[in-house]
This record gives sequence, structure tokens and C-alpha cells, in this order.
Amino acid sequence: MKKNDMKIDVLYSLEHTMAKSLLEEYEFPWEVLPHIGAFIRKLGESLPKNEYDNPIDGIWIHKTAKVSPTAGIIAPVIIGPAAEIRHCAYIRGKAIIGAGAVVGNSTELKNVILFDNVQVPHYNYVGDSILGYKAHMGAGSITSNVKSDKKLVKVHGEDGDIETGMKKFGAMIGDEVEVGCGSVLNPGTVIGKNTNIYPLSSVRRCVDAHSIYKNQGEIALKQE
Repeated sequence: MKKNDMKIDVLYSLEHTMAKSLLEEYEFPWEVLPHIGAFIRKLGESLPKNEYDNPIDGIWIHKTAKVSPTAGIIAPVIIGPAAEIRHCAYIRGKAIIGAGAVVGNSTELKNVILFDNVQVPHYNYVGDSILGYKAHMGAGSITSNVKSDKKLVKVHGEDGDIETGMKKFGAMIGDEVEVGCGSVLNPGTVIGKNTNIYPLSSVRRCVDAHSIYKNQGEIALKQE
């Protein structure tokens, strides 16, 4: 994947997120990560009070969303229309959960943007990441957001590395990506639109759009 293919307007359809105005300010999606919390608080104050409940400071939940009483939610968070937060989900703050999204049993979120209709439904950890429209993470798949050597994360493109200056950076996942069960997306991973990741994969670096990731070094383009 080349640097131009990692840009926000290539990876994502911005009409499918309430974070559109934030994303439009930047070129690459990871540049947004430090600003999610402040954006949520600003946006939350502007949300229609007849559409969103504001049960405590910094949390806005659309009246059509379904939130299990056993879910844990720490501000700031916005939960969009018809979203579903299931039993024992844990939202650790700085999370935008789009319309129709599903956050499931024992799934943990922190500093993320989930576009509309994203599904993280079973035992997922998603931290310091952005998931595009209709992206789906299979059971037990996670984003790893800190390198084992604790060094700053680089994004490795075909045409050169990009220094992010970030210690915490999970994965940038494009629209309609399918991540197989039990997979690990290592820090700095970028996955292009409409790509499938095989179950039990350990994904490093970047994966082109419209691909099937089988294992490291074996990536096949989809046949139309």
C-alpha cells in the first residue's frame, strides 16, 4: 500500500460518520486520534436534546440506541441512532459509536471512531483505531495499540515509512473490511477498503484495498 492509499478520503466514506467534520481536517486518519475526546465534547453539546439523552456529563446516547444495563461507559462518548451496546461491553472513553453499530459482549473500546454499521460483537479490543463503514471484526480479533518495545509507531508504506510520533496507535480499517476471528492487527496497521483478513492472522504493516490477506507475504487480489 502506498501513502496516497492511506489517506482519509481513500479509506473512508465520510457520509457514514458523525465525525465527518473532524476527519476532513486531516490527511491521514491516525492524525485524528489525539483530537477525538475534545471533538466528542464539542459535538455532544450541539446534539439535539430531543434526540439524545445526556445521562451524565460527557455521555450522549441516542434515544433509539439499545444499551445493556451491564455495560460500562466512561465519558466522553457518543452513541448514535439504533446502535447496540451489549452485555458487559466496556467503553473506556473517547469513543464515537456510529448509527447501527454493534459493540458486543466483553468488547472494550478506547479512543476510537466506529463508523455507521460497524460490528465489534464478540470479545474484541479496539483501541486508538478508526473502523470504516460496515467494517466487521470477528470474534476474538483485536487491535494491538502499543509496540512490545514501546517505541513510537511507524506506518510502513511501499513508498516509504511515515513517522507518526505516537506511542499508541492501533489500526486504521477501511470501509467494509472483514477481519477474521482470532486475528491481531499490530500497531500501525492500515487496511484498505473491501479487504478480507483470514482468521488467526497476525497483520503487520499495510494491506491494499480489495485484497484477501492469507498470511504475511501472501496477499491475493480479489477476482471480480
